[in-house]
Amino acid sequence: MRIKSYIKVLIISVLGFLSSFHCDAKLTSPLIAKQETISLAKKPNTNLSTSRTKISFNKDWKFFLGDKPVAKSPAFNDVKWRKLTLPHDWSIEGKFDEKNPAKPEGGGLPTGIGWYRKEFTAPANFANRIITITFDGVYKNSEVWINGNYLGKRPYGYSSFSYEISRFLKAGKNIIAVKVDNSAQPDSRWYSGSGIYRNVWLISTAKISIANSGTYVSTNNNGQIKVDVQLQNKSLKTQNVNVVNMIYDGEGKLIVKSKSREVTIDTSGKVINGNLTVKNPILWSVENPNQYKLVTQILQNNKVIDTYETMFGIRSFNFNAEKGFSLNGKPMKILGVCLHHDLGALGAAVNTRAIERQLEIMKAMGVNAIRTAHNPPAPEFLDLCDKMGFLVMDEAFDMWAKKKNKNDYHLNFAEWHKRDLEDMVRRDRNHPSIILWSIGNEIREQFDSTGIAITKELVSIVKNLDETRPVISALTETNAEKNFIYQANALDVYGLNYNHKLYKDFPKNYPGVKFLATETTSALETRGFYDTADTIRRWPKNGKTKFTEGNKEWSASAYDNVSAYWGSTHEETWKEAKKYDYVSGLFVWTGFDYLGEPLPYPWPARSSYFGIVDLAGFPKDSYYMYQSEWTDKPVLHILPHWNWQQGKSVEVWAYYNEADEVELYLNGKSLGKKSKQGDDLHIQWNVNFEPGTLKAVSRKNGKDVLTREVKTAGAAAKIELIADRKSIKADGKDLSFVTVRILDAAGNIVPNADNLVNFKIEGNGLIAGVDNGFQASLEPFKANYRKAFHGLCLAIIQSTEKTGEIKLTATSDGLISTSILINSGK
Repeated sequence: MRIKSYIKVLIISVLGFLSSFHCDAKLTSPLIAKQETISLAKKPNTNLSTSRTKISFNKDWKFFLGDKPVAKSPAFNDVKWRKLTLPHDWSIEGKFDEKNPAKPEGGGLPTGIGWYRKEFTAPANFANRIITITFDGVYKNSEVWINGNYLGKRPYGYSSFSYEISRFLKAGKNIIAVKVDNSAQPDSRWYSGSGIYRNVWLISTAKISIANSGTYVSTNNNGQIKVDVQLQNKSLKTQNVNVVNMIYDGEGKLIVKSKSREVTIDTSGKVINGNLTVKNPILWSVENPNQYKLVTQILQNNKVIDTYETMFGIRSFNFNAEKGFSLNGKPMKILGVCLHHDLGALGAAVNTRAIERQLEIMKAMGVNAIRTAHNPPAPEFLDLCDKMGFLVMDEAFDMWAKKKNKNDYHLNFAEWHKRDLEDMVRRDRNHPSIILWSIGNEIREQFDSTGIAITKELVSIVKNLDETRPVISALTETNAEKNFIYQANALDVYGLNYNHKLYKDFPKNYPGVKFLATETTSALETRGFYDTADTIRRWPKNGKTKFTEGNKEWSASAYDNVSAYWGSTHEETWKEAKKYDYVSGLFVWTGFDYLGEPLPYPWPARSSYFGIVDLAGFPKDSYYMYQSEWTDKPVLHILPHWNWQQGKSVEVWAYYNEADEVELYLNGKSLGKKSKQGDDLHIQWNVNFEPGTLKAVSRKNGKDVLTREVKTAGAAAKIELIADRKSIKADGKDLSFVTVRILDAAGNIVPNADNLVNFKIEGNGLIAGVDNGFQASLEPFKANYRKAFHGLCLAIIQSTEKTGEIKLTATSDGLISTSILINSGK
């Protein structure tokens, strides 16, 4: 009877534990869910009660904005705290205010201190297991307690970190408390967000297991695979186990299995090495990002006690001082952009679909590489880059011991840089997308001799963990004799920020040195705004001149004729980069506008003007210049809109490719044919405005390729809604991005429409955010309304966990309203 009762209690405890952690494959990312399905099907001897589990720990948290030191106590009453699901960024929920301590450079949003608490039930067998909590990222200065026991502090807001909590767990109710302190400002040159803004996981393993980030896979194009596995033993005695490595192809088929290897492991742990061969490997590339999966198992007494999965790709690459970059032996230009980590109206809170959308927009432009500016990214970002075929420059720091802001990472560098850098490399080194480790961006130690020793130390830290990738730092000091980071003679590739006019003589000034333009351009543009001045301007003129130019609309011309004084226009930069084979490639600043750093504009500007795509995800006109240069897809794009004063002389530009010429028509009358000459990247007509239709036709060998029209719009009459996805998953996380267009009665977009649009949501969904891409809008992102900006705005719809239709209705005074249906299903 006692045995039956015990079993009953055990079952209830286990079920309660699983329920409290929401152990549902549908709650994990699609990549993780797929991997789990494949691996479980291939583990015939796995004892699921003893093998590894990784469970989302995002649900059922409580949050308080403010400082509550007593909240670390398990006895604290948090019944009045807000309930939420992670990831969470409290700053994005706040109001824009010039007086917020982060200042406009930090996005003009509130920061402060916040507390998170979660109650959960310990597993029945926790005493015989190793239970670890992993935070993918907390911004910043996080401190964690479990049942009142202090686990530790992590200052850097971009690091992933873990704590073992096994010894502090107790049967029944347990309380975890997290303090997040982002109050000391300013601490960043861009918007950081605040809170537990990345995913949290609970991992349970046997006491003998593979360490966190404990596998390292290195490959060559012949299919030779080297595997290092770090084993840990927390059983307090020496143990004998067997280790097996297996490789599965992209369809889940087992293609390689090692012999079982017997290992004696004491309490200090052990790293074991192995070699495998994949015959006729399918190489990972940007066109075909094929991946394999390594499954490592630990067996004891013929039972699987741990299973660890590692995705990897087989590929090779090379930087050459004369020929530039090649992937798998094929020469190619790195066509990259820099991306900050925020997701526009969603803030810093990680959402896999939002990241995927950004990458899809970049891919369609022709981008093949991303620089993670200027910090380690979310793990989901790298998973998507692996899957979608992007090269990655993975960056660690924006500063070392010398500050850029009063309260930035320089305060923690001395104590934490080694651990933070090691953790980044260990976590990320199996990603085939990563081709470069960056140890810093525009580091001020360039300018004094301390840069030599620190550079050597940081490179050594990286090389000790991964010798397969080059190390780079993004430099601004162009005099080699005065650049102490370069003088360290430790970097593998020279990374130059801006200074496009120096590309020409680089081989003469740096003979035999491999070269990459790590940051370029900093052009200033506002989507849909056209200042027809035909000269290139630098705003401000230099670093000492107060910015007084521009206009009362806080907008920069979309004609690509304005840049920051340190930069250049998109066309100026690309013309130089494309000329020379030894320029391995470039990373344009930036792919998307981002929150913060609204230079050179004063308040109320609160987000950047540098993006090729605005904050809402709407492309600016320069997007099509890159698309015409970086893709083989036929492109024809004309600008600007066609609503002007009668008789005004208007510059009409056309970006095109895959054609010999473009002919322009106004109301059916030809204005002439034009072709790009020399290194031209666009063609141009000066046209006296008259209402009607502006039409461009591109031709090749006399045959029409594409036709584009822009029509004079009448008064705003109606609203159009266009969803990027009409079917989403009912997982509480998936998103549909709905573009809102203000149209005239004939269906033409009204280019200067700024109507206030109100949104109503019905069904199993919610409005996760709204935006319009205007850099100086002070409307909240968390709202059910938004003004259109140059005829456009955006509503982001998020699913719940219930299936069914979601209905979004948009209304505006004087306009015909409209609705759209989005299906949310399993």
